[in-house]
Amino acid sequence: MAAAPAGTDDGVPRERERYTDAAWQAMEEAPSFASQVGSQYVESEHVFQAMLGQTISATGGLCRRILEKAGVKAPDASAKVADWSSKQPRVTSPGGAAPPANAAGRSLVSMIQDAAVLSTQFKDKFISIEHLLLAFGRDKRCGQRLLLELGVSEDQLKEAIDAVRGTKNVTTQNPESTYEALSMYGTDLTQMAREGKLDPVIGRDDEIRRVIQILARRSKNNPVIIGEPGVGKTAIVEGLARRIIEGDVPTALQDKDVISLDIGGMIAGAKYRGEFEERLKSVLQEIKEADGKVISFIDEIHTIVGAGA
Repeated sequence: MAAAPAGTDDGVPRERERYTDAAWQAMEEAPSFASQVGSQYVESEHVFQAMLGQTISATGGLCRRILEKAGVKAPDASAKVADWSSKQPRVTSPGGAAPPANAAGRSLVSMIQDAAVLSTQFKDKFISIEHLLLAFGRDKRCGQRLLLELGVSEDQLKEAIDAVRGTKNVTTQNPESTYEALSMYGTDLTQMAREGKLDPVIGRDDEIRRVIQILARRSKNNPVIIGEPGVGKTAIVEGLARRIIEGDVPTALQDKDVISLDIGGMIAGAKYRGEFEERLKSVLQEIKEADGKVISFIDEIHTIVGAGA
């Protein structure tokens, strides 16, 4: 993270434990963006560039996800902030090269101070990407102007953040893995069937009908499909998804979405104790909030036993 200019006490939290992993990573990468354009100080736009550079995954890309939810294409935002940054005053050393930028500029100090206040207002335990993004949008020097040029207001940003976060708070240093968990760790088989991406299932009509019969019950309605590898267990579920799209199911199942959950993806990258459980809880909570509209399919369900331990 960029250091404060000598002789200043700006009150900016610099402890690693105050930030989420993604937020701290952005702060660490920001000086390289400042150096690329010959800036003497690390400013708010350099942190914004670092946040935009994080790819969308279970552990990052939250800035992109929020902006895209607000209707902004990430490449457009990257191009605009890069253009702004390149037009700012440059500093060169006697040899003509840009000196390394390692001091926090005023806009960055203000951005982090605002982000810390926002994290408190959100009742979050850590300063996260969404706090930095909102604080950047309040920066009159750069952020406010850039986001308005991209057609995004602070209210729209907040709505996008609410859409991504839902009712969740930042209680871990990797909260991104619990945001939009169902879409992050699930594949919508009914949508794939709607798009013609699932092949017809041959020879499994009896099994598909039996699964439909069990799912239509009011209780004891969780079928488990057992069989040797390669006999077509997953194909039965794909056949169910096709029948839902074709309307060839009882009325009680006609508006359902069949979501295949990726347990391996939930386990992957879970560094902290209990992180897998947090991801699984987030998925289950989103399924619950769907109010019965989601039929979840767990392939290789036995892999859950002992997972994340």
